Amino acid sequence: MTSSDVSPSFRLAYVPGVMPTKWVRVWNERLPEIPLTLIGVSAAEAFDVLRRGDADAGFVRLPVDRTDLHAIPLYTETTVVVVPKDHLVAAADEVSTEDLADDIVLHPLDDTLVWERLPGQPAKERPATTADAMELVAAGVGLLVVPQSLARLHHRKDLTYRPVPDAPQASVALSWPQDETTDLVEQFIGIVRGRTVNSSRGRSLKPEEPKRKSPDAGGARRKPAAGKAGGKSPRSGAGGAKTGGSKGGGPKGGKRGKPRRRP
Repeated sequence: MTSSDVSPSFRLAYVPGVMPTKWVRVWNERLPEIPLTLIGVSAAEAFDVLRRGDADAGFVRLPVDRTDLHAIPLYTETTVVVVPKDHLVAAADEVSTEDLADDIVLHPLDDTLVWERLPGQPAKERPATTADAMELVAAGVGLLVVPQSLARLHHRKDLTYRPVPDAPQASVALSWPQDETTDLVEQFIGIVRGRTVNSSRGRSLKPEEPKRKSPDAGGARRKPAAGKAGGKSPRSGAGGAKTGGSKGGGPKGGKRGKPRRRP
């Protein structure tokens, strides 16, 4: 089987916390003949997956190395602190990083936030994953600061979260290899950017309606000007009166014809 015989498909990677459902739904409506496969990847391995060609495009977290990858920033997430429901922080609407100064704040190895200075007190060991850190929060070992989508992804009944406005924020982007901007990638970019199905990119425009013929084309009769009668207008004298004629209606000075005799 040659490469031309292989049915086209689109492989979309996504990192934890990103919900690509709405874009996948639009893809299936517009391109039902081309299957879209979702590939869940960790934030750390997402870029290698794209570089190896294991996915055509992916939802990743910024920053992106743009030497060989394109990236379209999509949105920035709210950062929250995850705490046990009986923690003092749970009584507040939001907190600052200074409010966490006396607490142990966990810093997992797969943390997606870029910190200049970590808040709170460091734990003895760094959890391997965000999921592991959530278990430690539930056990009362410490608190965890993460993008809100990850707090929702690892939701537990015994945990809650509150916004931390002065903490770093994580941004999500659509990324793909610079040398692989295929037609299908262009189609997905259009979906993510909200282009309609009739957009000039990826889809042909509606054919133009034929131009209507001008009323004057083809020797069409012109509409008489206002105040003028149609057809040949009689010569007029001063004031627009008809040129005087004989009583019988013949032209002025014209000879009357002889009456025709009846047989």
